[in-house]
Amino acid sequence: MSTSTSPASSVPAATPRPSASLVLINSRNEVLFVHRNPVARSFAGVHVFPGGNLDAKQDASLAECAIRETFEESGILLASGPTPPDDVLDTARNAIHAGQTPFRDFLSQHGLAADVRALLPFTQWITPAFAPRRFHTRFFIAFLGSASASGFSSGAREDRIPKPDGGQEVIAARFVHPDAVLAEFAAGTITLMPPQFYIVSTLASILRGGATTAEQRARVEKLAVGGFGSMVINPRPLGKAEEGRVTLTYEGDQTRGGPEGRLHRAHVRSTKGGITTEIKLERNFDIFTEIDLVASKL
Repeated sequence: MSTSTSPASSVPAATPRPSASLVLINSRNEVLFVHRNPVARSFAGVHVFPGGNLDAKQDASLAECAIRETFEESGILLASGPTPPDDVLDTARNAIHAGQTPFRDFLSQHGLAADVRALLPFTQWITPAFAPRRFHTRFFIAFLGSASASGFSSGAREDRIPKPDGGQEVIAARFVHPDAVLAEFAAGTITLMPPQFYIVSTLASILRGGATTAEQRARVEKLAVGGFGSMVINPRPLGKAEEGRVTLTYEGDQTRGGPEGRLHRAHVRSTKGGITTEIKLERNFDIFTEIDLVASKL
């Protein structure tokens, strides 16, 4: 999601493209991130959750889109059935990405079924109207321990990365703890965008320690099936950007129909080239019990 605040008032807003992204958690409370190529067309150099645009020729649903993109970008396949050998998976990744083999055909040929039941909703984000390229991204969340999956499950995996497109989009994939991601972003060693920062900050408050507990998983699932999981966030700039700084308001903020004193916003700092260097999230309500109130105030 671009954080540029220079809207072109004479140009109609672009229609958001439907897309999906998967927040995948392993048994060590680590989250899967992929590193976008610095020369990629969109989100260059940014650390993101695997995902991409819905492809009607490949995807039967947004959940299946998230599973397909995760497979293409990381080699991790969330599917039930007999696991094919690595060489078969690598060939399939190449063919699926090139559009030579539809994802659903690959699954059918190998007696596999996309494990869409393992995915739970975890917010939706719509790129601001002023951005030249817009997306309506549905984020899903899943735990590797409950999903039928093949591929690596911890640490970094680069022996099958770059992806089949020669690294044009993704150059690395790794599992990393939310605390470590936030520390790396604060130190300036990686770049995050507001949606990823928002989600990983939320998870950091729940996934404490190096082993996922039943209580932690239950809390994440409670968020997913409650108001948080279905929340649609439309970031809007509050005032004009000054010296690369802008405040983005989210649904339920006091400036967006929420009660007086309710804050749901992010203070974002970016370079002239549009690289996000600092994000401070303000959210002073209970995301477990007060999301319905926030949503009702839009």
